[in-house]
Amino acid sequence: MRILVTGGAGFIGSHYVRTMLDGGYRDFEDVHVTVLDQLTYAGNRENLPGAHPRLTFVAGNVLDRGLLGELVDGQDAVVHFAAETHVDRSIATAAEFVRTNVEGTQALLDACLAAGVERVVHVSTDEVYGPVAQGASTELSPLLPSSPYAASKAASDLVALSYHRTHRLNVSITRCCNNYGPYQHPEKFIPRAVTNLLEGRPVPVYGDGRQVREWLHVADHSRAVHRVLTGGRAGEVYNIGAGTHAPNLAVARRLAQLCGAEPDMIRHVADRKGHDRRYALDQGKFERELGREPRVPFGEGLAETVAWYQDNPQWWKPIARQSERA
Repeated sequence: MRILVTGGAGFIGSHYVRTMLDGGYRDFEDVHVTVLDQLTYAGNRENLPGAHPRLTFVAGNVLDRGLLGELVDGQDAVVHFAAETHVDRSIATAAEFVRTNVEGTQALLDACLAAGVERVVHVSTDEVYGPVAQGASTELSPLLPSSPYAASKAASDLVALSYHRTHRLNVSITRCCNNYGPYQHPEKFIPRAVTNLLEGRPVPVYGDGRQVREWLHVADHSRAVHRVLTGGRAGEVYNIGAGTHAPNLAVARRLAQLCGAEPDMIRHVADRKGHDRRYALDQGKFERELGREPRVPFGEGLAETVAWYQDNPQWWKPIARQSERA
């Protein structure tokens, strides 16, 4: 069996690939994985094995239709992680988000159709639903994205669904809550807080810090994506939640404790535009159809994540310095 993973050198995609190459998914121990990644600032070749008999790495753009045609041919399945994902960057410059997330997804789906790929999973986000004052978003909730990033992901979801309805492409969509864990780029909230604290720098928290997010360890997310790949229905959307909700300020305080820092290292800064107050996912559909429980408790996963950044400064320090210069 052969699987193409786009964005496979990024945070979540690389975890999925490493787990598969390590034999972590039953009946997929002999799968050959092809990774396509442009290696932008968020992609890192070091996130993957330097050499592996079942890994082919290709540096390239998901907008390159010629390259896509070559890579998709002969693949049994495609898992599409590739995306621009940082909300702040999308607010500053949205064009690349529309190109990569919308046009890139459409180009990939065209290639899958032409090659007769049997199975496609498109990985999306809970941010397409927008803020949830009470309760939780279901797969039938309206799409009300607040940021250009979320809007581009919502548009790519609709493109994927249209390819199922029009072309009968066997594609499913996953929408996950906030992820955390090793190898996450320091621009994201948890690794930025940790790396700042480890270097004796304050942690910036937007506004009053009471924005509530749902947190899922990347290992649990990867397992859920794989369950959708193997058991999800074509043309369906699956929420992937955690059931663990916390205000950003509470997470920042816990990270300060784990890093041995004082509470005054947390600094409130001006809130960003269009900052959603609360996200929450109803994952009842996933549990009914595919069954699952997240394995990594938030407290335990957070402590392990802090320990990983403490033990691996050679990975994150060059990335943090590059981001500061950008």
